[in-house]
Amino acid sequence: MNVRPARRSEAAALTELALASKAHWGYDEAFLASCRDELTMHPADIDRRRTAVAEEDGRVLGFTTLDGTPPEGALGMMFVAPDAIGRGIGRLLFEHAVAEARRLGFARFTIDADPNAEPFYLAMGAVRIGATPSGSILGREPLLEFTLTSR
Repeated sequence: MNVRPARRSEAAALTELALASKAHWGYDEAFLASCRDELTMHPADIDRRRTAVAEEDGRVLGFTTLDGTPPEGALGMMFVAPDAIGRGIGRLLFEHAVAEARRLGFARFTIDADPNAEPFYLAMGAVRIGATPSGSILGREPLLEFTLTSR
């Protein structure tokens, strides 16, 4: 398994991966359609959002983005292909994002988490600090924060 910077040419494939990953949680077609704009990656987003992918044997199995300007930012997106969930790819991507955030001088980042992903982020050391409006539907999503410590 390799984590590397995403390529601009992968934007459409990352969008589809994000939608498939979201669908894994049993959301209906109407909800997924409402998420499409929010989960769409454009080629210009790849570098600007510090997008990294987890790749194995030439196949992208997940990706993450690290948004913002130090000292504070956001884990903007993190998705794993449904058939790869449970293989440690989320942990690998999260640890990569933390290392990159630390390297860039971030002190903390927030995570607007899907409710189904909240337990994962809590296990990784994030803490719930509130709720945030969903960008796709009416309602609120868990708002988490991860504080970086020196290593």
